[in-house]
Amino acid sequence: MSNSNIENDFKTGYTFDDVLLIPQRSTISSRKDTNLQSNLTKNIRLNIPIVSANMDTVTESSMAIKIASLGGIGIIHRFMTIDEQISEVLSVKRSEGIVIEQPITIGREGTVGQVKELMSLHKIGGIIVKDNSNKLLGIVTKRDLFFEYEDEKSVQDVMTKDLITAVEGTSLDDAKTIFINNKIEKLPIVNSSGELVGLITSKDIYKRDKFPISSKDAKGRLMVGAAIGVRDEDVERAVKLTEAGVDTLVIDIAHGHSDHTINMISKIKDKIGKTDIIVGNVATGEGTKDLIDAGADAVKVGVGSGSICITRIVTGAGVPQLTAILDCVSTAKDYKVPIIADGGIRNSGDITKAIAAGASTVMIGSMLAGTDESPGIIVSRPNGRYKMTRGMASLGAAVDRRIKETKSMDEEEMLEYVPEGVEALVQYRGQASEVIGKLVGGLRSGLSYCNSKDINELQTNRKFIRITGAGKAESGAHDVLVD
Repeated sequence: MSNSNIENDFKTGYTFDDVLLIPQRSTISSRKDTNLQSNLTKNIRLNIPIVSANMDTVTESSMAIKIASLGGIGIIHRFMTIDEQISEVLSVKRSEGIVIEQPITIGREGTVGQVKELMSLHKIGGIIVKDNSNKLLGIVTKRDLFFEYEDEKSVQDVMTKDLITAVEGTSLDDAKTIFINNKIEKLPIVNSSGELVGLITSKDIYKRDKFPISSKDAKGRLMVGAAIGVRDEDVERAVKLTEAGVDTLVIDIAHGHSDHTINMISKIKDKIGKTDIIVGNVATGEGTKDLIDAGADAVKVGVGSGSICITRIVTGAGVPQLTAILDCVSTAKDYKVPIIADGGIRNSGDITKAIAAGASTVMIGSMLAGTDESPGIIVSRPNGRYKMTRGMASLGAAVDRRIKETKSMDEEEMLEYVPEGVEALVQYRGQASEVIGKLVGGLRSGLSYCNSKDINELQTNRKFIRITGAGKAESGAHDVLVD
């Protein structure tokens, strides 16, 4: 083959470290003046363009609650039973709302031990007591359980019976006045027959004031997504998650440009009503078009770009992430379908570049895996503290999945499995809010350098320049000793 033919066959691919955004004369007086609102899907808009990854070392309910309160959204991973995943979704939905329509309750025959178990399971501080006809009887709070060591004791003996209540239709402002005047923390909502119809907590009102840009659904509850696979049983998972109130579903498969994925979209689209579907992962415009034609409401882009993903090494397939984003966006923009950049994000500058290239949001994995809100424990090493992370195509993740599904995985199956991810330790980073705060701050600064007050302007104004290895080295700290 001649050299000219080789050159024609090859396309150059770029990733974030290969380019910089050219600074421009800016009219932005303060980065705080920038607006980071962007679409997650065709119908879901976020106040910050950050999504926590659907990995079992990143996103369960604690992470989803935190990131939604900050204006983004979390995607609950799928490597658990359907009931477990629904429980995680409900934990997010019940964590905050205008009115909790289905508060956790217990019957009059319940015990102190059962109340303690419910409080621990749902991470709440009070349980409503009602009778079989849904009539409100009382409430048991942590305060009622001080020095109560007899777990077999009846809830009727410890509950608070004389309750302050509000009638159905009470506004939040009126509820706030009731809280202030009566110095209570929980306000049951009852109808004219005395039946329990909901609950408002002082914590929810406080959170609304503290986190004004949190991602909320129409009922004032935090938004949350959940991942599903492409097997037949995942159709049932999708339906049940939708019934539980999930805001978006993510069809999660490493090679999303496949018949499996396309068929799955059509299988569940008619069954889940108006719930938006995010589909991925792909790395080409062709893959993006096929998923959109099948019904995707957003497309997730990134093959082999994650920090714990070795797909490109194992398979030889993939596209450098910045080129993948540009290619997929060039197709998706004609359909007005958002692109989610998934993988390769190592700092706030990478987020700015990904969004400047046309992505509407970015998915974050390893940077959040080291935070307090991620699943797992902190591991101490001589050189610091760490938490575990792993690719969902790693051997450990595959073994765990198989054990949950079939209770066994023999040695031959383990030897035959070809992992496309690794297990690793990531540095402990503290609270997720601190990590997200720095990422958001860097993105805001990036907009100001590009003379852009919002994401639409950034994508219009941006000018990329390719840099050399020397330019990359010059971009970081150099010629100094950094502690």
